[in-house]
Amino acid sequence: MNKVSVIGIKCYSYHGCLEEEAKIGNEYIIDVELITDFKQSAMEDDLSKTIDYVIVNRIVEEEMAIRSKLIETVGYRILDRLKKESFELQSAKIEIKKINPPINGNVDYVSITVEE
Repeated sequence: MNKVSVIGIKCYSYHGCLEEEAKIGNEYIIDVELITDFKQSAMEDDLSKTIDYVIVNRIVEEEMAIRSKLIETVGYRILDRLKKESFELQSAKIEIKKINPPINGNVDYVSITVEE
C-alpha cells in the first residue's frame, strides 16, 4: 500500500449558505491523500499505472467551481470523481479548508474531511 498526496490546492469558490458567499466567494485550500499500489508503475517507470497528480488537481478545481451550500457536498463530489476516474484508488481522504469563514469570530479556517 502506497500513498499519493496533493496538498494545498488553492481555489477561490462560492460555497456557503449565505447569499453574500455566493456573490463574493472565499478562499479554500484542499488536501487530497490517496491510497494506492504504485509498485508496478515505479518498477516500470510508467505514469499510466499510477494516479496522476495533474488529474487529481483538475478534478478538485472542477468540483470546487460548482457552487454548493455545503463544503461537505463538495468533498463527496470530489471523492466520487476520484473513484470513477482512478482504477488504482483503494481509499481516499479529502480535506477542504474554508479560509476566514464568515462566522462572527476570529477563526483562521473551518474544515471538513471526507474519508473512504
